[in-house]
Amino acid sequence: MIGRTYAPRSSRVLAQLGRNPVNRSVFRRNFADAPKFVGTADNAFNRERAAVKAHAAGTSDLWRRLSIYVVIPALVIAGANAYNLWNEHWEHWAHMPPLEERTQYPYQNIRTKNYFWGDGDKTLFWNPKVNYNKHNEE
Repeated sequence: MIGRTYAPRSSRVLAQLGRNPVNRSVFRRNFADAPKFVGTADNAFNRERAAVKAHAAGTSDLWRRLSIYVVIPALVIAGANAYNLWNEHWEHWAHMPPLEERTQYPYQNIRTKNYFWGDGDKTLFWNPKVNYNKHNEE
């Protein structure tokens, strides 16, 4: 059985990891930042809770800094890039011939059956500024 033979090995490996001073210092909890409790309030539960609270404060500060100094500038840069690409696209589009003068290839606007909306020829996402069908002019 795998469970019976594997469990003792894993516990031995974990025990050996715990004996290593380097690993012990990495996995040891630091209660130095936790408040000092006295009397009946000085128990493992309150110390653990204070340590978790101190850890949460430090971690939330890290994520707040990342959000402000990394995410917001990245969004601004990505937005500026998208705006420039959008303008370049429409600048390129302005130099193309009008829709009516463009070549209509046989693979464009293939319809095996009509759509059940409108005149049956235009797709749901039809845009008259971009799409054109010479075979079925308006």
